[in-house]
Formats: sequence, C-alpha cells, structure tokens
Amino acid sequence: MASQKSSGQSMHDFATWQPVLRLLRAAKADKSGAEPIHVAGCIGRGGWSLALPRPLPPPGRASQAEDIQDELDAVERVQTAMVGVDDVSFSAEIEPTGTTVLRLLGSSPAVEPGIGTPHPGALILVEDSLPEPWRRLPDPTREARPASSADPIVLERTLRERLPDAIGATEEEIAAAEARLGVRLPEELKVLYRVTRARWEDWGDDHETADAVFEAVRCELSSVDDLYIAEASTRDCRWEHAAMEAVVTRPDALVQGVVGSPGWIVFGENGGGDQLAVDLTPGPRGHTGQIILLSHEESIGAELLADSLTDWIQDREAHERRHRTDESPFVAYVNHASITSVREAAHPGLEVLSIGVWDGAPFSLAPVFGLPRLRTLTAYAGTLADPLEIAELTGLEFLELGPQDWRVLLDSGAVPRSLSAASIKAYGDQDPLPIVAIANEILALWDRPQIIQTVLEGNLGPLA
Repeated sequence: MASQKSSGQSMHDFATWQPVLRLLRAAKADKSGAEPIHVAGCIGRGGWSLALPRPLPPPGRASQAEDIQDELDAVERVQTAMVGVDDVSFSAEIEPTGTTVLRLLGSSPAVEPGIGTPHPGALILVEDSLPEPWRRLPDPTREARPASSADPIVLERTLRERLPDAIGATEEEIAAAEARLGVRLPEELKVLYRVTRARWEDWGDDHETADAVFEAVRCELSSVDDLYIAEASTRDCRWEHAAMEAVVTRPDALVQGVVGSPGWIVFGENGGGDQLAVDLTPGPRGHTGQIILLSHEESIGAELLADSLTDWIQDREAHERRHRTDESPFVAYVNHASITSVREAAHPGLEVLSIGVWDGAPFSLAPVFGLPRLRTLTAYAGTLADPLEIAELTGLEFLELGPQDWRVLLDSGAVPRSLSAASIKAYGDQDPLPIVAIANEILALWDRPQIIQTVLEGNLGPLA
C-alpha cells in the first residue's frame, strides 16, 4: 500500500484523534484482554460512523445530544481539523500500553467514498466512465404527436386571466433559451413564458406575487433563464447502485424508462424536490409535450402527470403509476429467497446478475457464458464455485466480489480487462487495511490514482 509521512497539518496531528481513539478503545477494552485493540471508522463533514455504544435514555425521554456529548466533542475536534477534505476513514492498532499506530486512508479521484463505512466504495477504473443505463438514450419517437388537448390559444387565455399583470418573456429571450438548451421549445412552453418569464426581479422579492404565479401554473415555476435539460448527468447515482439498474420501456409505456433524455425540459418543481418537465421523447403510447414528474427518490424513469401543458394548467391530470416492473429477464437476483439457480436466471436479455446469500452449494457461472448483454456481476462471498469462471464473461463492465474472490483473480492475473468499475464487498467490521490493499492492486492494473495511507503514531496513555 502506498504510504506517506504526516504532513504536520492539524488533521494529521495525533492529538486531534486522541479523544475519538480513546472512546473506541474503551468500547472494546473488555473484549480484548491483553491483546492489541483494532478500531476503525469514518468521519465526514455531515456525519460519522464509529462503533460506539449509545446509552439508552431514561424511560419516557427521547435521546438527547448531551447523552453522547463525549462522542460529539471528539468528532467535532476532527471535523474542525478537516481542511480541504470532505471525509476521512481510519484504522488504528492500540497496544495495551496505549501505544497506537493510526492510519488515515486518503481519498482518491478514482474511488467513491464508502457509505457509513471506512471501506472504499466503487473503484472507477476508466476515467469519467458511466454505467450503461446512464449512457442509454431514449428510443426514437418519430410517430409521437401532441395530445389533442394541447391548445396554445386556450392555454394563453387561461394564463392571462390568472396572471393579468405578469411580465412575459420576449421572443429574443425565448430564442436565447432555445440556443442555450440546443432544442426548440414546444409551443405550449413558449406560451407559458410569453405570459410570465418568472424572474424574481420582476416580483421585487414579493413572495405573495411569486406564490400567485406558482398557484396559477400549479408548480414552482423556473424562470426562462433557468430551464434545463434533464439528461442522465443530472441524476447522480453511485456506480455500484447504477450498475444494478436496467432501462426498461414497455411497449405500452407512456413515458420512456430512461435515466434522462435530451427531450426532457425541466420547467419547475413541485415543492417537494421533484422536477416537472415537458417530455419531447415520450414512450410508445405517450404524447409529445406531455408533462412528467422526475422524482428525487428515483434514478430511472418518470411519472406522467398530464397529456399536455394545457391539461396540467387546467388541472386535468392523467396519472400513470411509475412501473418498477419486474425487470427479469434483464436483472436477476439469485439467493435463498428469490431465484434459486444461475441457470434459471440465464436469458439472452440478462444484463445484471446478483448472487446473494445462499446456504447451498456454490454456483457455477457456466449457464451465463456467452450471454451478449451481461454487464454486471455481483457475488456474495463463498457463492462462486470457481471465481476464475468470470474470465468467460467478456462483456462485464462492473464486478463486485468479496476480498477472497478478488484475491483469486489478482493472483491468477484474471481480473477482466473489460471492466469500467469494480467494488470490493466487505462485511461487518472487517479491517479496512486489507480491503484498501486489494483496491490499490486493482487500481494499479488500470494505472489509476492510489488510496494513500498516512501513518500517525502516538500514545493514548493507560486505560482509565
């Protein structure tokens, strides 16, 4: 593992970490006897994950900050010292004498941070790579047409009745928006902004006037200058989660099941963090210009709200439940509670194979050899009969295995070179140092930036 000496910065002072380490040592002291104590954790600007017990509050009272004041103070000491970094993971070995070796695990631009764990997240082996669903464009919709309810004349009359004093956008301002977006705005959307350009300076920071506009258009309307395209890049998702998704658009769908589209023009929000958009690339049964909702809780697809902007303004909604369809045969989960064999999961359309907790004999991957679309494999520790069979899966772009299976691939020189990203699945309180060592070996195969280890030494004194 690559290492470096302490730089002398305050986060790299052993004293900064002493309160956290003392609390972790005290939590494990009864179990260690005379053996060294190993502790690990992660601290970020917005939270932390430390294996510390939380006291139960007295009956009838909720937990309060003062119940864990020592923990809060210790964490704040580290957070205050975190200059230029958002989070830091660490591992420490504490001798019975108090002598301690603390290892800080630095970030790497090629590694996503772990979620509530000191273990690294996904390793980005190909710079700027994206999972396949985030690369998928919507299918052509040449036969799609606006809904019969789309009526720019009725829409304009309705809006001017509701907003008689609004300041509308000029044709030049609308043309500037089209040039910036690189797409021609549909006529209904132009009508909306000809009535009101929705700029805060027009309202003089008068929230009542703004609320009247929002009520008239039934959403928190964005200004003509803030229109944007909801392409896939606007929906962030971690590699290990995004790689498990599949884009599915059913033949009877009104909205395409893509992550984003060059034809989704976002014009407002619903007040709950969800975006409203005009859809110019509808599903097979949808209408050009329909109004859709992009949920902040979802990464793929959208929900139909109305067949047209006219319908939306006039409160004629046409809800289509967002189908989180059984994605099989595109995504298959093999485990004791779902599909119970790899052979059952095998299908020419299979894109994602996840092998989870299993009590029976390990699985062979032979049934999925040669499948043309298989791009993601995740396998729980001990579920593969022969990890080297992975070499037969020549189209993999994402692979998640336990450390032992990665060790087999690394020692045999059999890590698939088709990968764009990878993940090492660590379980429970596994020491992060061996996991980081494996991660650095994988990163080195693609000549990607390593996870740097900074070593600090000090003494915590005797255990009180």
